[in-house]
Amino acid sequence: MQLKNPRQPLTKSTCNRMAFLTQFRSTRSQGESENVASRRRFLGQAGAGIIGSVALASLMGDRTAAATLDERGPLAPRSAHFPPRARNVIFLNMVGGPSQLDLFDYKPELVRWHGRRLDTAAIKDTPFTTPNEDGYFCHGPQWKFRQAGRNGAWLSELLPHHERALDHLTFIRSMHTNEFNHVPAQLLFSTGSPRAGRPTMGSWITYGLGSENSHLPGFIVMQSGRAGSCGAVCWGSGFMPGAYQGVPFRAAGEPVLHSANPPGISPSLRRRTLDTIRSFNESSYTRYGDPETLTRLDAFELAFRMQTSVPELTDVSREPAHVFELYGAEHGQNSFANHCLLARRLVERGVRFVQLDHGNWDHHGTGGDDSNLMRGLPERCRAVDQASSALVLDLAHRGLLKETLVIWAGEFGRHPAAQGKPSADHAGRDHQRTGYTIWLAGGGVKPGLLYGETDALGMRATTNPVHVHDLQATILRLLGLDHTQLTYRHQGRDFRLTDIHGRVVSDLIA
Repeated sequence: MQLKNPRQPLTKSTCNRMAFLTQFRSTRSQGESENVASRRRFLGQAGAGIIGSVALASLMGDRTAAATLDERGPLAPRSAHFPPRARNVIFLNMVGGPSQLDLFDYKPELVRWHGRRLDTAAIKDTPFTTPNEDGYFCHGPQWKFRQAGRNGAWLSELLPHHERALDHLTFIRSMHTNEFNHVPAQLLFSTGSPRAGRPTMGSWITYGLGSENSHLPGFIVMQSGRAGSCGAVCWGSGFMPGAYQGVPFRAAGEPVLHSANPPGISPSLRRRTLDTIRSFNESSYTRYGDPETLTRLDAFELAFRMQTSVPELTDVSREPAHVFELYGAEHGQNSFANHCLLARRLVERGVRFVQLDHGNWDHHGTGGDDSNLMRGLPERCRAVDQASSALVLDLAHRGLLKETLVIWAGEFGRHPAAQGKPSADHAGRDHQRTGYTIWLAGGGVKPGLLYGETDALGMRATTNPVHVHDLQATILRLLGLDHTQLTYRHQGRDFRLTDIHGRVVSDLIA
């Protein structure tokens, strides 16, 4: 029997606020002045002292105190279905589909077959975005591999820094997905559906668990490299309230656009303005009952609190020099390395889900620019290699890796056949949805595990295949959530991240 979902649109939080509004209107009808001071006195009597102490503790990173928050908003901390292994997620989103055959999944047979024509039967039922009129030729990796780590994982010379963190990493070498075009595959990975309009993974997780810091969003997004074609829908909240969508941050300049006070607007004036807006929104909600009105109230108040918390958070100048050296980061740069450093600071402060998008992994090799595999792949690797491994090592050093799940993945992988004929001038690979590699670290997964395999040429997952929905179910399980119970009713039916599919891959869990 399915448990009653605790996170339906009409939540305890909504009911509390409806009761609050009813009492507030009653107080006003009894003749109390309707000015701002009266409203603040009422709020103070409603427990401002408790909320203030919890908010201060949350700002200082005290998760225990933050967890005592009552159901007073959509991001209030929630209990999981099971004891969680992980409390936070950092998703290193390699947008475009990195070539697993040139990075992690070494295939000696593919090396031997380099330049030879593939038999038609070998590519039967294999979709291609751009068919090769002259046939398909094997394209072996052009970079050296070596085995490293306790389990002898194969690692490309393009990722030398990964070797330092190798024993913390869990490789899934048998991922597969339904989609072979970028946007549908990115949506399937993020939302469980290839069509736009559904909540993303970060939205589902913050919806189910809330956040542990009331001064920061529960779901934060940062982008570097060329932006992905999926756009904001890959961190949106879909049909859920806007409180659960990702909030874009920047590592340089103003961290959150338009959050600072405009010239001539003092904090006190902004506070009075928000109080006035709140009174209108309260009246609107009382009259129409639109839950998005409550979302707006929460968003305005969170933005006001962020004016204090965000500048301190994003000021990484106090980080020791050896930390910048570890990540390969430079102060004031909008880079993947700086984003990884900031991601560590975010999970330290209880942010539930951090997504770092790093684009331009789409190496078809159709020209002489960075889409060419031989030119573009080394550049992408240099941008992410050191920082990705540094993030894992830094989290482990601070005792945070055991409760932070790090995911390094693209929406699919790359094909063992060349895009066109294999050559240095036009080297590239088409999309590969039937077998590719990602890695996980921390958060309750088995460190150093090599899970699953593809066939001799890397064409298809053959041993322990893991579908995208299986991965999503496993991520939720590590966070203490049952993927079949975490549902949201919309347009008369219950939706979930894994749609009607998915199984927990227990072999991955420590």
